[in-house]
Amino acid sequence: MSFIRTFHGDIDPKTLGVTYSHEHIVCRPPFWAERGEDDLLLDDKEKSKLDVLDFKQLGGQAIVDATAVDYGRDVMAVKEIAEETGITIIGTAGFNKSFLWGAKVPAHIKEVIGDYATFYEWIEAKSINELADFVIREVEEGLEGTNTPGGQVKFGTGYNRITPLEEKTIRAVARAHHETKAPVHSHTEAGTMALEQIEILKSEGVNLEYVSFGHMDRNPDPYYHEKVAQTGAFVSFDGIAKIKYAPESTRIHCIFELVKKGYEKQILISGDTARKTYYKHYDYGLGLENILGKWVPRFMEEADQSGFSGKQLVDRFFVENPARCFTFKS
Repeated sequence: MSFIRTFHGDIDPKTLGVTYSHEHIVCRPPFWAERGEDDLLLDDKEKSKLDVLDFKQLGGQAIVDATAVDYGRDVMAVKEIAEETGITIIGTAGFNKSFLWGAKVPAHIKEVIGDYATFYEWIEAKSINELADFVIREVEEGLEGTNTPGGQVKFGTGYNRITPLEEKTIRAVARAHHETKAPVHSHTEAGTMALEQIEILKSEGVNLEYVSFGHMDRNPDPYYHEKVAQTGAFVSFDGIAKIKYAPESTRIHCIFELVKKGYEKQILISGDTARKTYYKHYDYGLGLENILGKWVPRFMEEADQSGFSGKQLVDRFFVENPARCFTFKS
């Protein structure tokens, strides 16, 4: 049986609909909170909800909230947004990258993982299988001790390196995937180390068709993208509108290169909208409406001009591919 696990139970993949594959809705990352980086704290449920409603008004139906335990999830606030807007939310079990782990563990997380001062101490103290058991519980029972389950498992690595503890979490997430059949998501810092992550996943026996690699547009290298796609994995262009990293022309060119090589069924699109200044209703940013409202029309126009079917590709990237990517397959 195949299903997608959401904040409100398991659903038929055919019902998922138009999906953003990597966003953050309400979160207070301890690492950034300790440093007074207010822009990185999405801490107002009602403002986040208004952006979600903008997304819905443009035909959006589902959002993958990629916030892991070490990035300050507010599970109940996001669940309430799902209930109040009718948008399907998929949550995330697992971990992010190691430089976040020096932050103090919030009290409510200590109730779940034990009395560790920092995330680093927790991950260092536990075995791979003990960390896997934590991830399994978050998928099968609920995130952070709630009854709201995670719908994917996640790991992350830093820029141009994989630390021993990051490798530990990759292996833990791989083992949790085998136990739960949950889809796997990778954070790659600036789009680096995906190929090295793949070797670790292979050593754990993971079928790469169940894995999505985030931030591939931060490393706009068509050769690199092809090497990832050749494994069967999903390639996520989840930095739409972040012009400080690359113009949209670069992202679209990289997408077209993958399509030309036959990988259109492995491409995901999203915004990783994780700052107040990215959100419309926090600080006048482009907001969650931007991709469907502005980027998609531009992409379709360029696709049609380049000899592709813009509509067909948009259906692939926002409906068909997410429905496959986020499915639990028994």
